Amino acid sequence: MTVLIAGAGIAGLTLALSLQRAGLPFRLFEAVGALRPLGVGINLQPHAVRELHDLGLAQDLDRIGLRTREVVYFSRQGREIWREPRGRAAGYRWPQYSIHRGALQMLLLERLIDEAGPEAVRMGAAVSGWEEGADGIEISLEERATGRALGRARGAVLIGADGINSTIRARLYPDEGSPSWGGTVMWRGITRGPRFLTGRSMAMAGTKACKFVCYPIADLEDGGSLINWIADLARPGDHDWRPQNWNRPGRREDFAPRFAGWRFDWLDIPAVIAAAEGIWEFPMVDRDPLERWSFGRVSLMGDAAHAMYPIGSNGASQAIVDARILTRLMLEHGPTPEALAAYDAARREEVNAVVLANRGDGPDRILDIVAERAPEGFDDIEAVMPRAERQAFADGYKKTAGMDVAALNARPAIVPQGAVWEGSTPGAGAGE
Repeated sequence: MTVLIAGAGIAGLTLALSLQRAGLPFRLFEAVGALRPLGVGINLQPHAVRELHDLGLAQDLDRIGLRTREVVYFSRQGREIWREPRGRAAGYRWPQYSIHRGALQMLLLERLIDEAGPEAVRMGAAVSGWEEGADGIEISLEERATGRALGRARGAVLIGADGINSTIRARLYPDEGSPSWGGTVMWRGITRGPRFLTGRSMAMAGTKACKFVCYPIADLEDGGSLINWIADLARPGDHDWRPQNWNRPGRREDFAPRFAGWRFDWLDIPAVIAAAEGIWEFPMVDRDPLERWSFGRVSLMGDAAHAMYPIGSNGASQAIVDARILTRLMLEHGPTPEALAAYDAARREEVNAVVLANRGDGPDRILDIVAERAPEGFDDIEAVMPRAERQAFADGYKKTAGMDVAALNARPAIVPQGAVWEGSTPGAGAGE
């Protein structure tokens, strides 16, 4: 009754750790030979943080991340459009975190190995195919770089948590092709810079076509901040984005001139860009919402199921919630096709709505609305977009993304504390 998981990203690791706690046997396979703390900053919303707290990671999150206190939107001219509290300051029972993606991934990996042992994760083994039978599923494994066969493994179900370029999804949807590009390229970087605003603020300025996002992910001993930032620029429809990989080094000259005059009283953006320790270039891509995630003994989760634009800080958060809901349903149904079908019914339409909302620029759409109404800037935001309209705009996205304060605070735990699968045996966890 082993759960086979393809992919040791945030989704796959959260699922594996949740299954370990629930006494459900699993095996986790990762295509790369060794995980390293790659990537840049992400935000974890309270609905995801709640799940990580339930996994006992509260102190660890405070150690490796910062509690986000507020989000602030600014016009291209640096004038404040909207400011709202986040996390506990907003009334949630759980914080929001600004955190390095790689640090979170390594934390989950370390906790999993601590509890399930190093054999819980098989590195350098990509799932290349599978055969499904009446009583289980058998997967084929290979070395990704060479295609060398690495044997097979048997289990009860297979979960594809192998990212936006998922091999599992490609087999389920062989005609889908490449991710969908929305016309924007992002340059992302990390800079040792000054504290700005509250020192725990997430700031966004500009419009969809030219936007700068920044937030601290660590405090520095000199009183400054380690600032994670993203510069978005629209590109022509014939821009050749496909040859780019997800870790391509970026060049300042390709985007920095568009932000040359963005020196505001709350942050000198050209200085932040100039001082970056590293810059990476990414196309802003997602995938079309699917009509189905679960097929018999196979299902998808995380980016493999619902890759979305990095707007509204929801990609990793939704993946964590996927893992927890799937765990609960396996507790109820066992690792069976019935559990996967129930997971599909519980999650797919809800998360597809977030994918589509992010395509419409999610909560960041407020920047373009204000720019359309006041292209030369404004002195009084109330005359451009009254507070009630701004509040309704922000609240609407929260409801779509499962971030409504009252609803989240009142909802029971996804996985009941101490719940253990009735079919478990002492020492169950990492499967054979």
